[in-house]
This record gives sequence, structure tokens and C-alpha cells, in this order.
Amino acid sequence: MKNIRNFCIIAHIDHGKSTLADRLLELTGTIEPRKMTNQILDRLDLERERGITIKLTPVRLKYRGYELNLIDTPGHVDFSYEVSRSLAAVEGAILLVDATQGIQAQTLANLYLAIEQNLVIIPVVNKIDLPAAEVEKTKGEIVKLLGCSAEEIICISAKTGEGVPEILERIIKVVPAPAGEGNKSLRALIFDSNYDKYRGVVAHIRVFDGVIHQGEKIKLLATGAISEALEVGFFDPDYHKSRELQAGEIGYVVTNFHEVSECRVGDTLTLATETQEVIPLKGYAEVKPMVFAGVFPKEGDAFEDLREAMGRLKLNDAALVYEPERSQALGYGFRCGFLGLLHLEIFQERLRREFNLDLIVTVPSVAYKIYRRNGGEPEIIRSPQQLPSGAEIDRLEEPWVRLDIITPKNYLGAVMKLAQEKRGVYRNTEYLDETRVILHYEMPLSMILTDFYDKLKSLTSGYGSINYEMLDYRQADVVRLDIMVADHMVEPLATIVYRDEAFKRGKEIVTLLKESLPREMFVIKLQAVIGGQIIAAERISALRKDVTAKLYGGDVTRKRKLLEKQRRGKKKMMALGRGQVDIPSEVFVKLLKH
Repeated sequence: MKNIRNFCIIAHIDHGKSTLADRLLELTGTIEPRKMTNQILDRLDLERERGITIKLTPVRLKYRGYELNLIDTPGHVDFSYEVSRSLAAVEGAILLVDATQGIQAQTLANLYLAIEQNLVIIPVVNKIDLPAAEVEKTKGEIVKLLGCSAEEIICISAKTGEGVPEILERIIKVVPAPAGEGNKSLRALIFDSNYDKYRGVVAHIRVFDGVIHQGEKIKLLATGAISEALEVGFFDPDYHKSRELQAGEIGYVVTNFHEVSECRVGDTLTLATETQEVIPLKGYAEVKPMVFAGVFPKEGDAFEDLREAMGRLKLNDAALVYEPERSQALGYGFRCGFLGLLHLEIFQERLRREFNLDLIVTVPSVAYKIYRRNGGEPEIIRSPQQLPSGAEIDRLEEPWVRLDIITPKNYLGAVMKLAQEKRGVYRNTEYLDETRVILHYEMPLSMILTDFYDKLKSLTSGYGSINYEMLDYRQADVVRLDIMVADHMVEPLATIVYRDEAFKRGKEIVTLLKESLPREMFVIKLQAVIGGQIIAAERISALRKDVTAKLYGGDVTRKRKLLEKQRRGKKKMMALGRGQVDIPSEVFVKLLKH
């Protein structure tokens, strides 16, 4: 165990975590040069396409007789839960900071998570090869933040490999070997998992005490489920079979569980033959979803396929929360909880790609707290459809967050104006250095959901960054906004909005629908409605077929008769209920991003 080092890389998004991991793999010879590709630890197609890390990825490196277990982590705020799980499995963390951008919001957030776990922090400045790099300035920010000396900071270029060997030497020197005893009862923490259709659930584990061998009977302490370790091994980064996993090591166990509910992330794995009482390891705090949306299969008979797909995705995405839901318009589906809009977007895309499911996703909302006039305990509602009539409500509360905005000082006025427009309450300003500040705000979560981050990036020329955490619930004056298309209520488009913004939001939605929906053979009425009152409306004119094209010469009355016949046909079609409009899934996506 004395030759084992477990560590992870933490940073803001796009600061170079995956590129540094590539160089470490090259330097240690873990990957053959002919097999080397960029972002090799980003295993999902979505990660490669978007250039971001979504999933934590473990890998074992061999260097100078040492076993180095690396976990690459995401940088986006929506995937911070992946980071917190990684930190619980290691003893050290490389804090990577981009020399062209300096310390950003997620740099701070991930650093605080690492400090809470009492990890050894190795500060590293990346991208020193770029012309815009401000190395000394960035080092000064890190010194101020960590209280370390400038000599402790390693300067590298993950792209060229400059300075990277020093990181490996530093890891060996300062990251402690894992504590634990090999002769004790087996205790292994499940920090991630996925599903193999041939072998069942594959659990990713960090062994704290004891040893696990292939073929041994295993038991999970939380669920009580018992199975057999069909295979054990480590990551290189693919699955590499081995005879055993010892205390201090990170690897995987093929559990032979085929029910995904039996193997939970955060559970403690031990041997079923153990006679002594085994104390469970400290797991993970239950994730608190920030954003809720309804997810329904486009085809009604695909509900069971969706249920199975979500169960398997839950294994690989511990932050996902869901429960069954029934909609009059959409049938059976699920009400899902996410950590943010990017998390929702990635989830939807993975279901489409990995499970070939065509979905309808409702407009996302936050969880509101309802107090009824007749008293009783407050209720949590997660969808607009659950909102009772105004006569039944005594008061309604919405979630607020503590928001940190890092921005260059010259954009200060524009950023503060944006925060004010989004109902933010200013608390104070903290100066990182003479050019950059941290603005501390309190803000309704619903205001951050849609376009806040995009607008901030636009206002600050891409230099602004945010981090937020849940604060409390506060009273809000909101109403349910319904959307009617061709006189039919469209449940997925219902949303909860502030009363003073209802008209503006209703107008935006019906205008967007007018621009997005294809024309039909009949007039399509688009209406935004609050409590039966129409507050905004648009019309899509009928796609007119030229029924008079074959006419030539003759009396004009023949033309009128044909047009009148067409008009009666359209009216009959509407009366028969054929005037319903099928809203393409792309339109829902547009509304999500609007």
C-alpha cells in the first residue's frame, strides 16, 4: 500500500483536465502511442463532440514502481456531484488553473469540496505556452487563495507536455499513501457503476480495508443484496482483469446484479461470508435536484423501454432522480430531477443515442413550496400541472441560491445590471486581484435556469463564470401559464412564471411557436392563457391548396363553389378533432433554450 497514490484532477471547465490526463497516460506508457487519441478518458461520444467531460473516469498509471490511480473529473457546475464522489475515493487533488483565465467560479467550488475532504492540494498553472498566458498573475491568485508559496506551484503546458513530469514526482512526494489494513474485513466504497447487458452491474470501487478476490461472495450493506464477484480488476483505462483488489486500490467488480436498484452508488461492499459486524463507510450526501421536467415517450408503447433505460442510466448518473408520472395529454412518463439544464440536455441526448428513444420533455421548472389556506404541512410541487388554483393557496415559496459571479472589473456595471434584471439581491464584492472581482448575490433559482449563463458569457466576452448553491425558500408571486394550440391545451408547454412577467413570457412563447410550427391545411390559433383568460395570441394562416388550378375560363361562380367546398371541408375536419397539431420535438428543445 505504501507505493499506492490516489488522486484526481479538479478545475473549471476548459482549463485542460482531459488534456493533462492524456499527457500523464503518455508519460507513464499506459497507452501505446499508436492507440493514443485526444481526450482518451472521455468515453462518451457526447464528451468528444462537446469538448467537455461529463463522467468521472478512473485509470491506473504505473510510474517508477508506484501505482498511481487517477480520476478525471468534470468541470461544469451541473456535474459537481461527479466531482464530490471522486474526491471521496482519493487522498490528493491536482488543482489546475488556466494561465489565460486565472481562477474561475468552479475552480473555487471544486477546491472547497477538496478541502472538506482534507485532501492534499497540488496547485498547477496550465497553458503557459499560450501568448495570452499571465503566469505570474495566476500564480499570485493561487498564492492568495491557498496560502502556499509561489515555489510550490507547478507551471505546465498540458498540450506540449512541458512541466508534466514534475507533477508525477510531486504526487509521489506529497500525496499520502492510503490508510487502511489488508487483514481487516473487506470494506469498499462504490463511487460509480454502469450496466453491462451480459454481465449485469459493474461497480467501480475504492477498497479501504481488506482484499477482494474473483469468485468470492459479496454483500452490499445498505440493500443487503448478495451476489458473486464474477470478475475483479482495474482500469487501464479499459477493464483489465486481475486476481484481486487490495486495500488502497481503485478498480471494478462485476457484481452479477441484474436489478439496478440492488447496487447503489455510495453503498459499502463487503464479503457475504464475513462473520464480524462491518461498519459501513461514509457514503455520499443525497443529491438535491435543482430542476424538474417531465419526460414522456413519443410512442405510448415505449414506456417500459423508457423505464428500463432510465434505470440503467441512473447507475451511471447518480445525480438523476425520477418518479413515475401520468399526463392526460402525454400518457405515462416520469418526473425527473436534474442539477441544471445542461444535465437535462445531456440526459435527453444519451437516452436518444444509447437507447434509441424519441422523447417529449416538458418545460423545466423548479420545486415550489405550497401553503394551503386550510392549513397543514407545506407541499412540494415539481410541475406546473400540480399547482392548485389561486383560491386554495395561502402563499407560495420558491428556491433561492447563493450565487458567485467572477468577472473582469471592466464588465462590472453590465453584470450587475443583468443580475438586477434577474431579481438578484446584491450582497458584497470581493476583489481577486486588481483586474477581477467576485460578485456575491442571492437570486431565485428559476432566474438562472434559462439564459442567465449565456447572457453573462456574452456580456463579459466569455470571461465571466458562475457557481451557485442552494440557500432557502422565499415567498414568490407566480402563476401558471398555459399554452393552447388550435384550441387544445398542450400540457408540456405549461410553465410557472412571475405574475408581472406573464404577458411578456406568454408573448415570447406564442411568437416562437408561430415561427417554429409548420403550417397546416387549417388556421392554427396560438394562445397563452392564465386562469381561463387569454393574455397573448398569434395565428398561423392555413396552407391553402389551389383547388381552382384546373379551372379555365367559364363563370366565376364555379371558382367560388370550389372555394366554399374547401372551406366547409376544413371546418368539418376541425369538428372531427383532426385540427390537433403534432408539435415536433425540436420545438420543445427550442423552448427549453429560449
